[in-house]
Amino acid sequence: VQLQASGGGLVQAGGSLRLSCAASGRTFSSYAVGWFRQAPGKEREFAAAITWRSGTTLYADSVKGRFTISRDNAKNTVYLQMNSLKPEESAVYYCAAAVTLATMRAGRPDHWGQGTLVTVSS
Repeated sequence: VQLQASGGGLVQAGGSLRLSCAASGRTFSSYAVGWFRQAPGKEREFAAAITWRSGTTLYADSVKGRFTISRDNAKNTVYLQMNSLKPEESAVYYCAAAVTLATMRAGRPDHWGQGTLVTVSS
């Protein structure tokens, strides 16, 4: 599974941004795809994930109600719509794929994409 993240940038606090993760590979449709983020000096943390086949979603408590993860099967792409962004959410956001939502949530995905930088100004 290969993952290509994009969509990061600079946004003001309270603003919105949409990240994209393009997936490829023979078996990616059997995976869950999700997002982690890592702020400077902090550990990488789980944000959201979605199963490719059923569309079941999972969110970290910190982003519930503000972030929405979705998939476009035709484009083999997972999106993370981020609304009401806060300055403390400035981080490198990483796309990842895992066999199960449980392993994703545990921070042990099977594949990582490169990160995309999100900067939220106050």
